[in-house]
Amino acid sequence: MDYGLGVRNQDDDQPYELTCFAKKHGLTLPIADAVLFAKGPSRTACDTAALAFLCAVATYARKQSAR
Repeated sequence: MDYGLGVRNQDDDQPYELTCFAKKHGLTLPIADAVLFAKGPSRTACDTAALAFLCAVATYARKQSAR
């Protein structure tokens, strides 16, 4: 019996296109390229890395504005 274990969304198996990924997360092309290079081809890993990067940038900006 197959209960659908291991069935994944077909889109998640396809790597991101650079400009689409950059636009989705509001990243510059060089930053998006670095994330995709480091974490690709998993869309889930790339999305998580982009979120972590944006959180780190926001934290840094808050620390700089507090000075």
